[in-house]
Amino acid sequence: MISTAVRLARVETRAELAAALLMLLSYPCVMAAALIPNLWLFIAAGAVSYVSDWYLHQRGTYLINRLSKARAGLSIRFLARELMVVLFLARSNNTDASVYYAAIICFLVFYALLAPQSAVLTLIRNRRKLPFATRNIDLAGLHIPDAPSQLLTNRAAEKMLHLDLAAVVGLLIDAQTGRAGYGFVGVGITLVLGATYTAALVPYLRREKLPAGTDKALAYMDKWLLSYKPTTVLYFSGSKDSAYQANMWLETMAELDGRPLVILRERFILPQLADTAVPVLCVPGAVHLMNLDFSTVRVALYPANVGKNIHLLRVPTMQHVFVGHGDSDKLASVNPFSKVYDEVWTAGKAGRDRYALADVGVRDEDIVEVGRPQLAGIEPWTGAPMGRIPTVLYAPTWEGWTDEPGNTSVILAGENIIRRLVTAKNPVRVLYKPHPFTGTVSSKAKKANDRVIALLAKAAAERSADPWFASRSAAGAAERAEAGAELVRIEAELAKLVDAEGKIGDDAEASRDAVANPARVAETARLRAEWNAAYWRSFGSWEHKLVDGPMPHLYDCFNVADAMVSDISSVVSDFIASGKPYAITDSAGLGEVEFKRQNTAARAALVLDNDASQIEELLVATAGEDEDPLLFARKELKAYLLGPDEPTSMVRFNAAVHALAAKAETRNAGQPLGDGSEADDEFGAAVAGQQPEAEIVVEG
Repeated sequence: MISTAVRLARVETRAELAAALLMLLSYPCVMAAALIPNLWLFIAAGAVSYVSDWYLHQRGTYLINRLSKARAGLSIRFLARELMVVLFLARSNNTDASVYYAAIICFLVFYALLAPQSAVLTLIRNRRKLPFATRNIDLAGLHIPDAPSQLLTNRAAEKMLHLDLAAVVGLLIDAQTGRAGYGFVGVGITLVLGATYTAALVPYLRREKLPAGTDKALAYMDKWLLSYKPTTVLYFSGSKDSAYQANMWLETMAELDGRPLVILRERFILPQLADTAVPVLCVPGAVHLMNLDFSTVRVALYPANVGKNIHLLRVPTMQHVFVGHGDSDKLASVNPFSKVYDEVWTAGKAGRDRYALADVGVRDEDIVEVGRPQLAGIEPWTGAPMGRIPTVLYAPTWEGWTDEPGNTSVILAGENIIRRLVTAKNPVRVLYKPHPFTGTVSSKAKKANDRVIALLAKAAAERSADPWFASRSAAGAAERAEAGAELVRIEAELAKLVDAEGKIGDDAEASRDAVANPARVAETARLRAEWNAAYWRSFGSWEHKLVDGPMPHLYDCFNVADAMVSDISSVVSDFIASGKPYAITDSAGLGEVEFKRQNTAARAALVLDNDASQIEELLVATAGEDEDPLLFARKELKAYLLGPDEPTSMVRFNAAVHALAAKAETRNAGQPLGDGSEADDEFGAAVAGQQPEAEIVVEG
């Protein structure tokens, strides 16, 4: 019942639900207290109204957004409280008429001050907004003064409205004591503070407090591009939840020969981008992007098929490549849009065959097999676990944008999978890492995910109470406590690295100050590796665990697990790199033969129905090679899906970039490139000095 109320109220937790109910109930209570009138009831209900409203805003609940849409936004709620103060004064016998009039005038003037405060703040934000945002690009030659303090700009409307507290308190004291001075003092403080707040913002509209204009900023960026001469770009556009699609390519970009550049199209992606020393340029405006000088770029890599790709695809002097953000049997892996690119890079021959079978217009000669450079950190299987119970990872994909039952196993099979794993004849440890998008489209998926989490938590509690596991827990308690302390220390050091970047006022200031710092990036990577090691030591190797959030990474879970259950997605294709046993759920009920025929990644998998009744076969396979009938099939499938182990994927990827850059140079040789011709000669010289070894052959 409570969970239903939480969902209907559009809040996330019981605490938020309680705050929402208190806020909604406080208004009729304040009105009743004003009509009676009862000062102490009025104060109590008013305080609840202020505090609950503030709490919900701090939490950023969706309910607050919906109230604004329903014409009950923040300003209206404050005005309602202030009108009830006036009503309380009208009903009070101790209030002088002059104070009553002063209260009305105060609130009218106070709300009149909101308009210039909001207008000045909007002007500052608009005029300080550069046509781009950057990371690791030197903007020292571009005029970017410090942004106003966040004390003035962060949640400014809330701060301004809360200045009415001085007037409210003074007027209520006046109503209780009959002394008009308190009311006048409170009114004066509110009006002075409101005017001062607005006045404090005005100096930031002066020319010297504003960054360079759009034309100067774009000219500076063109100058930087001409100086840096980027050769390969990673171009990404996506939703707020899709930053992982770009993040997975950052390390690969950092290891490329030449001069890499990351181009983003949405400002909200930039804060979610993982640490990197590669220059990052975010250009939201299509016209601005199309007018920038990318004449030295020869290869553009695209992780996603989105409409904004057209703004770079139009440039003929570079070769355009779809690299995707995963390699699986999903329909997204054979999107007909892919034929707009000069080449499509797949992990192995499976990707090539997938496009041939789909017949969506991508020519075989335009497909290049480059492996998956991101999988270098996945450790190969070394056989059955020794001295510990096996670990099984359940990592289902999300529901997708359609209601097809085969998208995710969470809805129909999730509970059955977890239940059979936690009650297996031979004990296993279960890790559950749901896709971060789970439940964002389908309420059924969200509810099923919640049930799976609850089921796993119950099993974890029962295991901790079991005498045998309890004795093992006691034996390793000191080591786990030490690891827990290590996590706290590492997180503090990571926080210091973030704090060392300074308090950023806005995008312009962030771009100015976010210069390349390879030492900090290396230190962050080292600390995160230490964090990952400490995380797995912080709980027992038999403890069931929900693993959510960006850390630990999915691949870290691969390395800890002895087997995996998942769905048809790139997760399976990536897990195959480990060589470990895995199972895939046939949620659509196709049957094993048809399921394996349609899905390449399932050829070496144990196929589960929605009842997950065959899961014991997966657990038997973790015992060693003698009990693993699919071992040889997995080795064959790994080579088919991901390509050979030698040369490494990174070497093949680099070779593919060089080959395509050379192709672009050949195409541009007879073309008039204007100001970019000199840069092209320098690029050719740079590539010539960084050619891969002669024996490496790139297919395609």
